[in-house]
Amino acid sequence: MKASEARLLDFIKKSPQFVIPIYQRAYSWTTRECQRLWDDVLQSGEDDATMAHFLGSIVYVERGLYQVSNQDPLLVIDGQQRLTTVSILIEALARVLGDNEPVDGFSAVKLRNYYLLNPYESGERRFKLLLGETDRESLVALVEQQPFPRNYSKRIKECFDFFNQKLDRERDNLTTVCKGLAKLVIVDISLDRTQDKPQLIFESLNSTGKELTQADLIRNYVLMDLEPELQAVMYNNYWRRMELDFGQEAYAEHFDGFIRHYLTVRTGEIPKVRGVYDAFKRYAHSQVIQVGLEPLLKDIRTFAEYYCSIAFGKETDLELRQTFSHIRELKVDVAYPFLLELYDDYVGGKLTKEDFLTAVRLVESYVFRRAICAIPTNSMNKTFASFLRGIDKTRYLESVKAHFLMLPSYRRFPTDEEFRRDLKTRDLYNFRNRSYCLRRLENFQRKEAVAVDEYTIEHIMPQNENLSAAWRAMLGEDWKDVQEKWVHTLGNLTLTGYNSEYSDRPFIEKRDMVGGFGESPLRLNQMLRTLDTWNEETIVARAKELIDIAMEVWPAPQLSPGVLELYRPQPRPNEYSIRNHPSIDTGPMAEVFQALRKEIFALNPCVTEEYLKLYVAYKAETNFVDVIPQRKRPRLTLNMPYSEINDPKGICRNVTGLGRWGNGDVEVVLTSLEELPYIMGLIRQSLERQMGNEGY
Repeated sequence: MKASEARLLDFIKKSPQFVIPIYQRAYSWTTRECQRLWDDVLQSGEDDATMAHFLGSIVYVERGLYQVSNQDPLLVIDGQQRLTTVSILIEALARVLGDNEPVDGFSAVKLRNYYLLNPYESGERRFKLLLGETDRESLVALVEQQPFPRNYSKRIKECFDFFNQKLDRERDNLTTVCKGLAKLVIVDISLDRTQDKPQLIFESLNSTGKELTQADLIRNYVLMDLEPELQAVMYNNYWRRMELDFGQEAYAEHFDGFIRHYLTVRTGEIPKVRGVYDAFKRYAHSQVIQVGLEPLLKDIRTFAEYYCSIAFGKETDLELRQTFSHIRELKVDVAYPFLLELYDDYVGGKLTKEDFLTAVRLVESYVFRRAICAIPTNSMNKTFASFLRGIDKTRYLESVKAHFLMLPSYRRFPTDEEFRRDLKTRDLYNFRNRSYCLRRLENFQRKEAVAVDEYTIEHIMPQNENLSAAWRAMLGEDWKDVQEKWVHTLGNLTLTGYNSEYSDRPFIEKRDMVGGFGESPLRLNQMLRTLDTWNEETIVARAKELIDIAMEVWPAPQLSPGVLELYRPQPRPNEYSIRNHPSIDTGPMAEVFQALRKEIFALNPCVTEEYLKLYVAYKAETNFVDVIPQRKRPRLTLNMPYSEINDPKGICRNVTGLGRWGNGDVEVVLTSLEELPYIMGLIRQSLERQMGNEGY
């Protein structure tokens, strides 16, 4: 490696050509980063005392360990965003300057021939900077002053338009822009492929530009160390196809998430958001050893196709596409690992299309029912990540249903009774998925779906607190209570294209006016056509009618008790009881233990208790606290990392790596009932960590 300081424009001028390797990400700077560069250029140009402005480093690979002196292209490892943005700025400046030369060397011809082109070369060698597949044609068209190609790079056009606007406002100040550009300084870092490790250097770089995504790091990790010919084959056959399937915007925004879901499917573990790259390296290393690189890339490519079908509406089968659209509208990304595995088994013939559709619709029902029943969503990531561990693929759909039905209380599939009760009284108007709910009810079993987005939500009984005399009379003497109880609920909500015309009119007028309920083509309004009054009784009756439809739209899994019993794990005979621990049974700590036990059970209905030989375990799905009986004071072990415990009083002990009974790295001692409220706060942290959204 050799590094030196250099003026950016001098560095570009003397360099033969910069090539962005295929493993590098696409150009990704937004107007935010362009604005920062523009501010730096203007500030440097305006301040005569400023001799240089540091822009960052340009790291590239060349054959020997020396500075630029030959005509071989330089492979850019880091700095392509800065090089590309400055090139775009130079082209925009050249167009504004024309034949003018406010500063020596800054005319259109000189800017292009020094910094954008190799004027005596032809073909690709003519251009100073060659970008990757996504951006190459767009930058070439820009430098050649040609129209952008049909599938142009959105980021390059956005950047060029940005600088055009800025330069247009600075037409009387172009000297400042030229001076500022001339003062940009970089660190010129050349690497020798035979001696340096580009991948390790790349990972350690502290870029001053836009932070690399986890997917950027992964692509570089997979492709960077391959020979150029093999790089091209792996990139074009697999990675480039994924980039095209996702599209520019979706690739930038969603590919990290896809890789995370893919790793969850393949490893059964949920990588942390910032740990996807490290998790991928571990997985890829083992896979490359076992099966090789190409099968790994082929597998990722296959799952990327599934993901695009589910997440971006690219499924060709109409029924599947419609079902996936419901999943997308619920915004339940945490279900994607399970859905990807289902899709893979459907493609592989382990799951029929009908069973696949039923399983996906159960996911939709599960998520929506839990939302209606106001069950916290923070456990669903683990629910879906671990779902397939409990599936018997020889009885696929049956075991999916059984698994849903046997989920413990805080992860449960809400029963029909729960769902009916809460859907009737839920404030649906202020519910995040209200449009989804009404759309699904309206379009259920319709072959020609109604475009619900063209309608607005209407309160049949107005939400105006100052109800008219006509409405008060119709609702009865308890009109205020009726309004407060039912105004935002399912029975009182509908869809209309005449919301402003309806206003707070009396019910009969809303029914009989032009475009009123009586003329509405919507199923949601069918019942309203025949009614002469609207009050608590009719609101409840309509709610029941819609809930009956909802039970079909969002069904619960159905299995006979005998079949379900086959899937229940057989309880192990417990040979231990409290009598095996006399210190907490009849001894001096009995009262303290019973109080502790009562408080632990009160934390959540899902908590279970198990007496073991050496301690008492309390579980949600796994142990979250273990109580080790002792004669003078019970010792508690919390199943969580010591670094995560919030213990203001400092009474917890770090037992990481130490021999101990129980599970976890946090130990605390309970000596009296007075300490119980504080210690319960510690125990609650362990339970919430197990039930919560760890890693998301």
